[in-house]
Amino acid sequence: MIDKEQIAADYQQIQDEICAALELTDGKAQFEEEKWEREGGGGGRTRVIQNGNIFEKGGVNFSAVEGQLPAAVKKALKVEEDNFFATGVSIVIHPNHPLVPIIHMNIRYFELPSSLGSGNELIRWFGGGIDLTPHYVFEDDARFFHAHLKSVCDEFNSDFYSRFKLWADDYFFIKHRNETRGIGGIFYDRITANENLTWETIFEFSKALGRSFIPIYTELVNKNRNQPFTGAQQQWQYQRRSRYAEFNLVYDAGTKFGLETNGRIESILMSLPPTAKWVYNYQAEPGSEEEKTLSLLKKGIDWV
Repeated sequence: MIDKEQIAADYQQIQDEICAALELTDGKAQFEEEKWEREGGGGGRTRVIQNGNIFEKGGVNFSAVEGQLPAAVKKALKVEEDNFFATGVSIVIHPNHPLVPIIHMNIRYFELPSSLGSGNELIRWFGGGIDLTPHYVFEDDARFFHAHLKSVCDEFNSDFYSRFKLWADDYFFIKHRNETRGIGGIFYDRITANENLTWETIFEFSKALGRSFIPIYTELVNKNRNQPFTGAQQQWQYQRRSRYAEFNLVYDAGTKFGLETNGRIESILMSLPPTAKWVYNYQAEPGSEEEKTLSLLKKGIDWV
């Protein structure tokens, strides 16, 4: 099994690749980087892009943190071990155009020294995923997105896409609204090696998923960025952003983990949109594109 230092180094490289490609796609804005250290161990590189040609606000963050695992996190993870190491790349992009979707991606690795065995054993797992939150759901774009994810999954395991797509449908669900955050994608957590799956395969899949971000998102951005839009469509964009904020503050596991492990608050809440609106008791016009989008925010849609 490749060690944690190699995993962190490869994740940093993926962060570099994605930032360079996003700057090229935007054509104006550049990432601002802030390096930070976590009290208790480790740190990271927060990179934020703002006020660009197409990217109003976004972040591509890398972290590699370690130290004492808080009691609340130990209980949530159902482990007794104390010391942890976690590394990953987390991305959220909020465009300034209502016809260009919000996108999120995360790849991560976590390990604990096992209290059982010889002392050299580890409890370890990989997690991650990518999901799309269109302000307006275009079915061709949704099919492209899911087909690309399926092709990445199929390179490594024929069961990955169906398993992880269902997982994403269940995870990215706003229970108090009874709607999905967007059109889903794939999501997986605590994936470990077994007789049919090696650690190397899981790690290579994690990196392939990370590198799928740019070909997926640049296609969707460039397809829609020059389309005209109305003020009413932008107000709808702000309304949809409010749902994104609700999910991240109420349900998102990464947000909870960051807050409970004394993570850097600016990096944790980087995922929130710059502007969002909560219109009281909003009702979409019958037959409108807004109503169509709401009708597609549900689990179990087969996009491929």
